[in-house]
Amino acid sequence: MPTNSRTTEQVRAEIEKERERLAEAVDQLRGGMGAATDIATKLRSNLPLVGAAALAAGFFVAGGVGATARLVFRRGREGTRKARVGRFTFVNRG
Repeated sequence: MPTNSRTTEQVRAEIEKERERLAEAVDQLRGGMGAATDIATKLRSNLPLVGAAALAAGFFVAGGVGATARLVFRRGREGTRKARVGRFTFVNRG
């Protein structure tokens, strides 16, 4: 029958050391997770960029490019109305 070379006190000391290492690892993991998931701090540090991106996204979603292009290019085609008969309008473009 093989004899155990470690005493009960040695085994307990090793278990206690392992518990301390695990506790430190858990604390480090919690600290890392807190920093990684702190979205408010990340947004605050990039607030101008986030604001500009939100403004641009809203502009495109609202059809801003097409509406702006139509507004700009329509102005050059507009003229003064000379006469209107029913649904027809006579315009002076010169």
